[in-house]
Amino acid sequence: MNEKNIIYININKTFLLYYLISRKKIKKSKVFSSMIKPLIHLTEKGLLPDYFIRAGIRYLLSKRLTSLISANAEVNQERKQDFIAAMDNAPIALVPDLANAQHYEIPAAFYDLCLGKHKKYSSCYWNKSTQTLGGAEALALKKTCTHARLADGQKVLELGCGWGSLTLWMATNYPNASITAVSNSASQKKYILAQAKKRKLKNVEVITCDMNDFHLNQKFDRVVSVEMIEHMRNHRQLFKKIEQWLNNDGLFFMHIFVHQSQPYLFEVVDDDDWMSKYFFSGGMMPSEDLPLFFQDELSIVKQWTWSGVHYEKTANAWLNNLDSNRAAAITTLATIYGAAEAKRWLQRWRIFFMACAELWGYNNGNEWRVAHCLFKK
Repeated sequence: MNEKNIIYININKTFLLYYLISRKKIKKSKVFSSMIKPLIHLTEKGLLPDYFIRAGIRYLLSKRLTSLISANAEVNQERKQDFIAAMDNAPIALVPDLANAQHYEIPAAFYDLCLGKHKKYSSCYWNKSTQTLGGAEALALKKTCTHARLADGQKVLELGCGWGSLTLWMATNYPNASITAVSNSASQKKYILAQAKKRKLKNVEVITCDMNDFHLNQKFDRVVSVEMIEHMRNHRQLFKKIEQWLNNDGLFFMHIFVHQSQPYLFEVVDDDDWMSKYFFSGGMMPSEDLPLFFQDELSIVKQWTWSGVHYEKTANAWLNNLDSNRAAAITTLATIYGAAEAKRWLQRWRIFFMACAELWGYNNGNEWRVAHCLFKK
């Protein structure tokens, strides 16, 4: 049977099942459980409407929560302790090369089509007056600097600098500070240094290194990290390194996305694990309290929580930008994945942004959210 016939059959099945759901003849959970693989195939082909895709994502999220959280508090705590023990027996970063392949060696030109003017590839912050993605980026960056207690003249180490949104913001707003940024991506280093030169910034250094192998014989006033810790596995060992890089009165700040109570890994177990396979291999979803279990060398000073709604709005803004730049995105993606796969990968990125939006918007932003943590030696 050729692919066209398979698609035709799956479309007919899908709309028949959707009709049965609408008439309450069959339960939604039964539909999605039996149709995951063909639904993903149709979704990647761009043959299902976004509202149907989002409904499927919400079903998978509810399924995740059912398996993640027990009604027994003792069981939940035992699971968390087992999770922490497994972290302690792992390398600092499990599969850094996959993180690069999936995100960080994708050309900057692609992210130009999706992100805002500050190129912030992490949660932004939206208040009642925020009208644009660029404005939400700027507000998040300001809050980050405030929570990290940054000041001009400090020596700052940034772990996992991405496309340089925070690096360049710090270098611009604290011109007498010295900023050392670390990324596992050579293309990110090239981009950031080019931007620093363009903006006549003389206080930026960028190092390309896998965090497993990163060693630095320097001391800093601040170590900061935005959505990098989630790619790491052994937080205890990483925190030991960070403590060694801090001056005696230095502080470590991190911005992480979290689940409100239970940590879990992104692992490819079955067809449900699409996100793990294509976008977050080796990653984890920390629980909001997870950093508190690693205070051997560092101790918590303060924590802040952002509603997941901020990330929901951010991901939807990325999706809107991608849709507005569809033709240019296909051209760029063809240089990475080949012309034959460019449209499929465009749809995969669309699904990824929808999945992010639905996850952080779940339960009105109260289930998954963003945490800011400040530590001292």
